[in-house]
Amino acid sequence: MSAFAFEPGDWRSGIFAQIKACGVQQMAYVPDAGHASLIKACHADGDMDCTVLTTEEEGVALLAGAELGGMRGVMLMQSSGVGNCVNMFSLLKSCGFPFVTLVTMRGEWGEFNPWQVPMGQATEETFKRSGFIVYRADTGEDAAAMTGSAIRLAYDSNCAVAVLLSQRLIGAKTF
Repeated sequence: MSAFAFEPGDWRSGIFAQIKACGVQQMAYVPDAGHASLIKACHADGDMDCTVLTTEEEGVALLAGAELGGMRGVMLMQSSGVGNCVNMFSLLKSCGFPFVTLVTMRGEWGEFNPWQVPMGQATEETFKRSGFIVYRADTGEDAAAMTGSAIRLAYDSNCAVAVLLSQRLIGAKTF
């Protein structure tokens, strides 16, 4: 049970509930403001091992290893990190590992940073070309439901699933 309390109305609480309900025990992440409260909740949970990554592709191998050890995992990252993972995605496809990633999107609605736009616009297609099933959440209710669905699909079917959390949902950055 998590000792972390989400702020009222934080839609990430629904994602956390789905992660717990689906038996996830490993969470890998690159620090990201869009995932901040979810990361804190996972760290506060006594049943979950959380690993901070130095780069996103490490999470692909880490969660493949977790699967070999009988543990379910989820990776949290931002769309700007998807390009870092392309070579490692071949591990998932070649070996048939289940894999789930929750991706906060940048380079879309309300983006202020032009450096975020190219990868933000290429994220969905990059996942699809890498053999992923892709869901896109634009509401908090969608995000929670899609997270549970993605975890069940990935682990029941040994496939890779990405849930894209739209920039409109997470809120455009203004700094």
